[in-house]
Amino acid sequence: MILPIRAYGDPVLRKKAHDITKDYPELNLLIDNMFETMYQAHGIGLAAPQIGLDIRLFVIDVRPLAEDEDYLDIREELKDFKKVFINAKILEYEGEPWKFNEGCLSIPDVREDVSRPEIITMEYYDENFVKHTETFSDIRARVIQHEYDHIDGVLFTDKLSALKKKIIKGKLTKITAGDVSVDYKMRFPK
Repeated sequence: MILPIRAYGDPVLRKKAHDITKDYPELNLLIDNMFETMYQAHGIGLAAPQIGLDIRLFVIDVRPLAEDEDYLDIREELKDFKKVFINAKILEYEGEPWKFNEGCLSIPDVREDVSRPEIITMEYYDENFVKHTETFSDIRARVIQHEYDHIDGVLFTDKLSALKKKIIKGKLTKITAGDVSVDYKMRFPK
């Protein structure tokens, strides 16, 4: 089932999400619905707060990037990178921060350069509640960090300079008011 994505201004996007157990009601259905929602919106990541749930769950599928000319050197790694992250914790950040132009399904029509570390080590549970500790780099680390921020109540716009925030303020106000056109289901703050 395709779920509505919460728009900028929705209070759930600012909540620090809480851990869940393997007994979370209909977890597999929720994960399937999140992937379906993400694909329908042409995204490569989606966090539970973006569909109104303040739980530490996000999904990622960067396989569409495998065809992008910018990632030809890691094409094979990207082709198989579809993951579920439950109760994730970043344990370590490494490497030089690098800027990359990011967007967000909850903040349509806004894209800005965000600086993030190039390598992360994290602990998480997969969809079968098997615990993993892994190190990620390149675009995969960036997408994970973006979605991880969502479960901590942080948006990519929070990482912008004061000047950039001032420049996009009008766009953010329009999104909150529902004055934006998207080709996927959205729920705007009331």
